[in-house]
Amino acid sequence: MTRIVKYFEKAFVQGTKPSRFNLIYASVIGALGHFSLFFVYNYFFHIQWESLPARLIGVILCIGTLYRLFKPDFLGRYFVWYWHVMLIYVLPFIITLFCLKNDFAEPWLYWELFMVFVLISFVPHWLIFFLDLVIGVSLAILVYLLTTPAATLMPPASVNIPLYSIVLVFSIFAGYLFNQSNLLGLRYEEQQKAAEKTMVLEALAGSIAHEMRNPLSQIRHNLDEILLELPHCRTESDCSTPSIKNLETISNRANQAQIAVNRGLHVITMTLGNFRNTDVSGEELSCLSAMTMARKALEEYGYASEEEQQMIHLMPGEDFLFLGEENNFILVLYNLLVNALQILHAEPDGRIDITLQRGELFNRILIRDNGPGISSENISKIFDPFFTSGKKGGTGLGLAFCRRVMHSFKGQITCESEEGRFTEFTLEFPVLDHATIDRYESSLYAEYTPVLSGKKALLAGIPETYAPLLRRQLTPLNLNLDEAADGSLAFEMIEASRYNLVLADMSLPPSGAEKLAMSIKSNVGDIPVIACSSSRKPPINAIEGIDAVIAMPPALPELLGAMKTSLEMVREALKESIAGKTVLVADDIDSNRRVIKLMLNKLDVTFLEASNGLEVLEILKSQPCDLLIIDMRMPVLDGFETAKRIRSTPSSYRDMPILGLSGNLDNETLKMVKESGIDDSLIKPLKLKPFLQKVSAMLKLSQP
Repeated sequence: MTRIVKYFEKAFVQGTKPSRFNLIYASVIGALGHFSLFFVYNYFFHIQWESLPARLIGVILCIGTLYRLFKPDFLGRYFVWYWHVMLIYVLPFIITLFCLKNDFAEPWLYWELFMVFVLISFVPHWLIFFLDLVIGVSLAILVYLLTTPAATLMPPASVNIPLYSIVLVFSIFAGYLFNQSNLLGLRYEEQQKAAEKTMVLEALAGSIAHEMRNPLSQIRHNLDEILLELPHCRTESDCSTPSIKNLETISNRANQAQIAVNRGLHVITMTLGNFRNTDVSGEELSCLSAMTMARKALEEYGYASEEEQQMIHLMPGEDFLFLGEENNFILVLYNLLVNALQILHAEPDGRIDITLQRGELFNRILIRDNGPGISSENISKIFDPFFTSGKKGGTGLGLAFCRRVMHSFKGQITCESEEGRFTEFTLEFPVLDHATIDRYESSLYAEYTPVLSGKKALLAGIPETYAPLLRRQLTPLNLNLDEAADGSLAFEMIEASRYNLVLADMSLPPSGAEKLAMSIKSNVGDIPVIACSSSRKPPINAIEGIDAVIAMPPALPELLGAMKTSLEMVREALKESIAGKTVLVADDIDSNRRVIKLMLNKLDVTFLEASNGLEVLEILKSQPCDLLIIDMRMPVLDGFETAKRIRSTPSSYRDMPILGLSGNLDNETLKMVKESGIDDSLIKPLKLKPFLQKVSAMLKLSQP
């Protein structure tokens, strides 16, 4: 008996497949069919017997099935029974009842055959199919006998029952075979997908292991070197002060370890990016500066060494705008760079040139290396998933990801290569119309003018090659703009008249922008200095006294962003916006909370902590806060659900600004951020300047 019950349960599961497509087809076809057939048969063909109430019940049952798509918890675990009730009613019950009521009329015999074939399609297990069929037909016969005077189940003599039965049995048999072959096909596809998924996971695991081994080894090596340089103290009196040489070694090793950490983070970002959903909708596309995006990718790329960074040259070129999505586009450049750099490690004079080209129909970014090239038989396959050539440990997914991203931007990626000479990837973007560009630039000025308008700025030693463009870009901001030809005159002007901001050429005579910045901070005060560099390579390390470096010719979003950030990062401005505020930080990892506390420590902030969302809600009930900084992925109650509860609860803290933190800000996460009510987000690990700037901006929005 137990075996029979278990077999029935298994059969019921296999015979109940209310997939999304089944729900749509069954509900839409069933509802429209029953509703329209009443009028067709009743008013056009004048069928002997019709019933609008019977049809409408079927329509209602079908609409109830469709409702499941919009409310997935509709009827809960009982929906599977509702599904069978609907199928039984709209197929074997109604069609058999109408066939009997119309004395086995020929159209209804056809409908019986149709019903059998369709029922098999929706109920793939033979036992459950026969149960549904028998229940539906039996109920139809019962209702027919109860509602029809002098009812008879004998068909007219004109109906050839044996001939009809042969067709019926064949329909059942063929329908069942068709259904089983379909199921076998689906199972085969599932097996193929499972095998493909396994292949992807194996490639992913191998790629991460291969790529992470080197930076982790570097970190371990540098930590060992730091430990060797530190004095070994058993007691306080036994401790000697490290020499300047020791401190220099420790500093260098710490910097190298930081580079290795950045490399590891880059590997993780890029590997996860290759598995992102790259179907970017038109609403998610925005105007991006090609020069800005290229520079950002080069600055944030996790180089394995300084030599590796020196291989890359961003060539002078005229900037252009394209429609794209920033995260995915930067990952495209990451993939192209990592492929080229791995190949070039074996080349003595390896070089990568990145060039921007403007065209009439398409603008282009060209990434060209002088590596060994790609063979003609392989170049046609390089964008295929899982195809690898020329490097070890790859997944074969990077270039396929790049192609998907470029197609989502309405552009394309192509490759030319000549063995022994070069490989060149070309990213093509449709040229934007003037109206789109004007709207974008107007939106930039509308965003930055409130911060920069009325400020006093000094241009120091800007070469005449770039000065007209710079003046033209700054004119709409309503700045008070002065100019100085060299550093000596600039310093005299700054001493005589207080400036809010200085833009100085990196090679400013007589001693450079760095010397001017140090003199200003030593003798005048905390005035931000932005260095304008004509070099093709951004500086590897921070320059003392320099708040930001922008490359010439300046891209408008880079220029305005650097100016705004530099002004907001002046210590007085930071203290003015942050001091006296109460910040609540929620993260389930203690060290993450400590890092944020250190960042805010010198800015006179009241700091509160929580390890999950429930603790956040309890603290907010008794303690007013000006800003919530919350990790989006936490146990107990995560950041998304916490934000939803805060926004949906009538309270004094309902509209407080919320900054979300996450280790992965892909498109799906950003969508969840927006839906949950989180105001803004940052990716971890946090960088000091962007973090303080974001906190400052959000605290300005905080209501007293």
